[in-house]
Amino acid sequence: MPETDLFSELRPKAFAIAYRMLGSVSDAEDVVQEAFLRMHQALREGAEISSPRAYVATLVTRQAIDQLRSARVRRERYVGEWLPEPLMTDPSPAEQAETADSLSLAFLVLLENLTPPQRAAFLLREVFDYPYVDVAEIVGTDVDTTRHLVAKARAHLQERRPRYHASPRQQEELTRRFFAAAERGDLSELEQLLAKDAAFHGDGGGKVPAMARAVTGGDTIARILARWLPRLRQLGVRVEVTMVNGGPGAVTFDADDRIVGVLGVTIVDGRITTIHSIVNPDKLRHLGPTSDLGRDLQSGARPWS
Repeated sequence: MPETDLFSELRPKAFAIAYRMLGSVSDAEDVVQEAFLRMHQALREGAEISSPRAYVATLVTRQAIDQLRSARVRRERYVGEWLPEPLMTDPSPAEQAETADSLSLAFLVLLENLTPPQRAAFLLREVFDYPYVDVAEIVGTDVDTTRHLVAKARAHLQERRPRYHASPRQQEELTRRFFAAAERGDLSELEQLLAKDAAFHGDGGGKVPAMARAVTGGDTIARILARWLPRLRQLGVRVEVTMVNGGPGAVTFDADDRIVGVLGVTIVDGRITTIHSIVNPDKLRHLGPTSDLGRDLQSGARPWS
């Protein structure tokens, strides 16, 4: 098979692994590109690669593990909460059925609590269904150690992993109601749609206004949204409900159709339990032109103050 065709065939799975490992679109693309460059070089030097799929998966996973180890130091110095870069490309129906919840912002945040080897072993085994023997070879451990890594990761995530109990259409309808109520400043409606123990997480990276730490409590979040979203609307900001990381969410645009932020929501039992808001422009550039609105507000009064 020509290398260009091989790249096209293997790239989607390679990117899927890298993105879930790193939570960064740009870093995942770099890792995938490097993996294919290494494979190309190996083939030019006469190497016999019996399974290009396994070869690329191994290169991607090991690079991602190395990057995660160094990234942890950087994230400890990060201003405010660190959230993954959002992904707006809709998965195919097969991907949606198989791996949709592993793509959600809420789940990617949970993965941050695992060690890099645990994260790699869990994703390869539980999400991508690699046999234990293959996972062990990719991660560079024996099978018994791999089983231990997966079991420990599974136990850590089991109680915290978000589960969706509504159809995609129900989730979309509730999400539309939620953001419409927020734009109107309808406090009563927001309180009804938010779970009592809801949490709001924001990532501005110190570059644009965002919550310094998570805000909890549906009533508190409702009051914040009812205050500042109508003010942003007065500044020309509009909300477009769409799929974010394979689940319900929205993108906000300024009056010039530049991206202000991306929000993903988690819905359980008909209530919104978690909101993840990414407004750091560095994490949005892969989606299109970013707005200057957040940077302008950074030097002035915050809309929720």
